[in-house]
Amino acid sequence: MSKLKRWEDIEKGFNFTPEEDAQMELEMDLIRATIEARKKSKLTQRELSDKTGVKQPSIAKIESFAHSPQATTLIKLLYPMGYTIKVVPLKNNKKQIDKKKKELEKV
Repeated sequence: MSKLKRWEDIEKGFNFTPEEDAQMELEMDLIRATIEARKKSKLTQRELSDKTGVKQPSIAKIESFAHSPQATTLIKLLYPMGYTIKVVPLKNNKKQIDKKKKELEKV
């Protein structure tokens, strides 16, 4: 029998609430959007670092999801590329959280 576990099995052990799952997904979406903005701007991490003053290793940690960026850091990264952060209502967020709760109840 293999001692390696599947990610899904490990993730279940964390016991995140549906709200925590939604927050993590939102953070990952913000990071993905920041990566996409950098790529659309045709900038390397080093070039973005030079424009923003945010160190390249910090950008790499954010983009690899190893570090949770503060809002001010995201704004600092996005602004020179012509982007910003906007607060908008989540679509069907309550439905998504309720669905996740039901999934967890089955486990």
